[in-house]
Amino acid sequence: MFNGSGVAIITPFKGGKVDFEAFERVIDFQVENGTQALVVLGTTGEASTHSYEEREAVIKTAIAKNNKRVPVIVGTGSNSTDVAIKYTKQAEALGADGILLVTPYYNKCTQKGLIQHYTEIAKVTSLPVILYNVPGRTGVNIDPQTVAELAKVPNIIGIKEASGNMTHILETKRLVPEDFKIWSGNDDNILPIYSCGGHGVISVMANVVPKETQAMCEAFESGNVQEAIGLQVAYKKFINLLFVEVNPIPVKAALAEMGYIENELRLPLTPMETETKQKLVEEMKRLQII
Repeated sequence: MFNGSGVAIITPFKGGKVDFEAFERVIDFQVENGTQALVVLGTTGEASTHSYEEREAVIKTAIAKNNKRVPVIVGTGSNSTDVAIKYTKQAEALGADGILLVTPYYNKCTQKGLIQHYTEIAKVTSLPVILYNVPGRTGVNIDPQTVAELAKVPNIIGIKEASGNMTHILETKRLVPEDFKIWSGNDDNILPIYSCGGHGVISVMANVVPKETQAMCEAFESGNVQEAIGLQVAYKKFINLLFVEVNPIPVKAALAEMGYIENELRLPLTPMETETKQKLVEEMKRLQII
């Protein structure tokens, strides 16, 4: 689907509703600065707070504004297989280029359950399916052997890996076909996952620094490893601050400082604390982001 930097894009809100004008601004900001894919309605997009009707409007807006410039991938995961199927059918009908499926959270299913869950969803769509492993949020880890089994499903084409476990990720790489893609789900793991045979990142920091995130990916892919390391190290403190409070609280604060969006989230998320926000702003100034 893509190599390099795809953005896990935020959903802007204003007065409790989706701010579509701001959403279009951030889409243009992304595509014009080298982002290789838009991933909407994921964790960073606060997907769990959207109604079915809001999801439709967000997907339609993303696809229309993007205008086929880069792939639009829609997060359609749920801890209910039936709901995930419903969301997947919706995304395909609206013209998405692919779907991202987080593991079923809270239920804490077995590996057998994961295989059946993903297989049933993949059956209902012709779209490329990306698995999403983020055990720190979901309480469920996709074992490498499970990924390898799911890779046999023709339209399951890759995984977003946010476990942070490089041994686990390298074992996954060993077991899956050569063309099965692995993207980092953690901004501080972009280069480690590339070194395990990965293909890029589905990034939070790219919301703020899309050009630099893609430059890091391009440097590694073109063999300029020292340049890539330099960028990863240069932005490490900034990455830390983007996760000092739960995502997407800090990244929304950062985009608000840049003037792209209102600093508004939906409960139970609340705006960034004053002390940590000040540290984020100081680092953004040091990096000349603002």
